[in-house]
Amino acid sequence: MTTETTESVFTGLKVLDTSSYIAGPAAATVLSDFGADVIKIEPPGHGDPQRRLSFVPPSPRAQANYGWHLANRNKRGMVIDLKSPATTEVLKRLVEWADVVITNFPHGTRERLHLGYDEVSSWNPKVIYADLTGFGDAGPDARQPGFDLTAYWSRSGLLASTRDAGAPPTVPVWGSGDYTTAIAIYAAIATALYHRERTGQGANVGTSLLATGVWATGTLVAGALADGTPFELHDRNAPVNALTNPYQSADGQWFMLATSPVNWPGLTRAIGRPELSEDPRFADIEGLVKNAAAASELLDAEFASRPFTHWKDALERERITYSPIQTPEEAAKDPQLRVNDIVVPLEGVAGLDYTINSPVNLRGIPKVPAKRAPDLGEHNDEILAELGFSPSEIAVLHAQGAIPGTTEAEGA
Repeated sequence: MTTETTESVFTGLKVLDTSSYIAGPAAATVLSDFGADVIKIEPPGHGDPQRRLSFVPPSPRAQANYGWHLANRNKRGMVIDLKSPATTEVLKRLVEWADVVITNFPHGTRERLHLGYDEVSSWNPKVIYADLTGFGDAGPDARQPGFDLTAYWSRSGLLASTRDAGAPPTVPVWGSGDYTTAIAIYAAIATALYHRERTGQGANVGTSLLATGVWATGTLVAGALADGTPFELHDRNAPVNALTNPYQSADGQWFMLATSPVNWPGLTRAIGRPELSEDPRFADIEGLVKNAAAASELLDAEFASRPFTHWKDALERERITYSPIQTPEEAAKDPQLRVNDIVVPLEGVAGLDYTINSPVNLRGIPKVPAKRAPDLGEHNDEILAELGFSPSEIAVLHAQGAIPGTTEAEGA
């Protein structure tokens, strides 16, 4: 039996998010979901480039950048010119304040901006320093810029494998590798916090988009490491396994069948062809593999003969694993997302009522309500005062342009 508590698990944890785009900021967002106080640092001008990304299709009910709020909710925002010598003391106090520092500046750049691990840990030896790179810390490509499309999807082998035979590679879902990588960074931070709890020591943790991409492609890359049979691209008309294949119903609904040969008799009953369970072509696993093209053609014809509602009932009655292949619009309306808090209300953004919850949950331990991401530099003076800067010192920082005044965030 679980007991509800009034505080979330990371209440009191202080996080300095100096990262940009999606993966690093989204990892900080998961921490914020559990109550961490996250301060997001952005450069002067337009801030994090994620603010300016154009999303297609745009929101018909709001001009808000829903991707920005997804990756940066529940944070406080500061604008700091890290290139200015006047801000080094501000950054030092922020690092001393923080339990966790997150960055994705490239090696070399981070050191010039006083965000290298050696300098940060000298200011705060107990800090958890979490960084993200495109291709890792070593090797000829360590300083190469990387995005999820290049490092996660393309370099890892994943993109080459997620297409049908004969089809060219395509552009995958925007940010999907970033959000996956965010969970890896979050896991590294949580592990380091546990290590600090036991030892009192800080830690230097991180991952790369390439590492998480190869992890996602792990079955295939592990096979290649073992000199296994080369992976064959899927061909739905002649699949390796006709029972793991997409099919289309009479009313045009695509669905994914994902069952195993042991369930072949139940599937034959579901499609109204029980005699096929005795067909010698499909009598065992070897036969189903050898005659996969014939089985696929047969299933194609049967599934195309009736509407999806019929197949939903028939497949569920025989406990055959399947799923409708939903569009993002259909997924957004799926009641399963609401009842499981996969979609949650978002506070503070006109016309943008909901956002996506992070997938990490602790039963009986609440997350904080999702609130809008900060405007550009919204909390500058508030945070500077918390760090001990006097009104006159804050005025000097503003006059120098090191800490600009609050501005309206473009696309926020």
